[in-house]
Amino acid sequence: MSMTADDAERTRRAELVLALRSRGVLHTRTLKALETIPRALFAPARHRAVAYADRSLPIACGQTLESPSQIAMMVDGLAVGDLDNVLEIGTGTGYCAAILSRLARRVVSVDRFRTLIENAERRIAELGGASNCTLVLGDGALGRPAQAPFERILVAAAVERPPSALLNQLKPGGVMIAPIGDAAGQRLTRFIKGKDGSLDETTIGSIRQQPMLEGVALAL
Repeated sequence: MSMTADDAERTRRAELVLALRSRGVLHTRTLKALETIPRALFAPARHRAVAYADRSLPIACGQTLESPSQIAMMVDGLAVGDLDNVLEIGTGTGYCAAILSRLARRVVSVDRFRTLIENAERRIAELGGASNCTLVLGDGALGRPAQAPFERILVAAAVERPPSALLNQLKPGGVMIAPIGDAAGQRLTRFIKGKDGSLDETTIGSIRQQPMLEGVALAL
């Protein structure tokens, strides 16, 4: 019996999960969430043939869909619990937000590009929707104070230092993952906020992401 397109898609996702496990992604919940989300749906049409290759892909507005291993490393580092409220800075295609929605109680994802937000909403709707996932047009550096505090914050853009507004919205005991450094490359860093507001900082890998855009008008 020949393999259907759906069978082939499931096989590619399973192979991706096996590859990520071999690269050190160990949390079962992370791997299961990755296996349930078709990356091909979130890849630009012209790149869908390589959607499951471990490479980043260019998307609209000059942005990037990060490689599966980078996204898995960031999500795995967050160690999201099923009761956690998660803030994501940088919606992009919506792929990571969709993954997080499988792990968390609530996900709020912020992007300054209206085109990306609208496209991500469409893709997530094609999955059947995610009632616990809200995509917001806004300045990621400011976070979402009206919906804070958050147990987990994922910053999917490079910053030279952790934005104070985001740290203020992180709940004591909470975790923030952010790429710290300049455009040449960054340290993927985990920050754990103490009850007294102190930060425990750990480098969990190297990464290269585009810098966070600040102080410019929101794009259409």
